[in-house]
Amino acid sequence: MLLWEKRNGPGKIFMKDRYFIDTNILVYANDKSEKDKYNKAKKLLLNGIINENIAVSAQVLSEFYVTVTQKIKKTLPADIAKKEIQLFKAVDIIDIDFHLIIKAINISHKHSLSYWDSLIVAAAQKAKCNILYTEDMNPDQTIDSVTIKNPL
Repeated sequence: MLLWEKRNGPGKIFMKDRYFIDTNILVYANDKSEKDKYNKAKKLLLNGIINENIAVSAQVLSEFYVTVTQKIKKTLPADIAKKEIQLFKAVDIIDIDFHLIIKAINISHKHSLSYWDSLIVAAAQKAKCNILYTEDMNPDQTIDSVTIKNPL
């Protein structure tokens, strides 16, 4: 969905796309072992936070915490991972509720996606994002109103 907002005074309009970030993008932005992916992911996150056009879900933040504290080669201490998550308190965080679960199940059946990927897509739709940045799904596939993009 395209958002319109006034910038730099009356009469000046700035258009921006809202986008949703999947877990792997957050992980790469905190894992310097792959420098190119680290730089691209960090830039994408910072731009989204600065421009206020980024969304994530409670699922993404939870998966991020587990991944960076337990699953990557050079894990982050829990307190650092928590601080990284706290940076997102000002962005749109989509909660998982009953309606989102049902929507994810429907997306999963309709598009032959895993339930977990479908939950990400459903959250992106709920956040009114037209782009989902991820490394895990088919790039350039559009699922209802959300287009999957691999920024890495």
